[in-house]
Amino acid sequence: MKKTIFMDKYPVYTLELDKSNIKKTQILEIVEYFQSKIKAHPIAKFISVFDHYTHTKELNGEIDPSILDAQNIIFCFGPAIPNTKILAIRPRSIAIAELTDKFVIEFIEAPKEQIHQLMESWAKGLENE
Repeated sequence: MKKTIFMDKYPVYTLELDKSNIKKTQILEIVEYFQSKIKAHPIAKFISVFDHYTHTKELNGEIDPSILDAQNIIFCFGPAIPNTKILAIRPRSIAIAELTDKFVIEFIEAPKEQIHQLMESWAKGLENE
């Protein structure tokens, strides 16, 4: 995965998957893949799928013409609430964008290294599915 700093402050991790190199052919298959990973995890809680593409289109908002679809998987790993600030960084979201020739998986760095590594392994697991 590639780490970039978006808008000079957000550490975003990106994985680009060429459609020709993976078995998943539709964005909803990738959504289902992440849902299964979340539901199988002992503390993760699936919350929702947000259809970002349809939402933006209904608002007549700007969408990069190369983006065919965009979905966000929303979930939480929160096993404790040690302070109020932790609430500001939860829940987590994994973004999935479909372009003509590839899928782009992105998420903001998790505050716990163990959780971050798990999210990376889920994303990279798409290459072997």
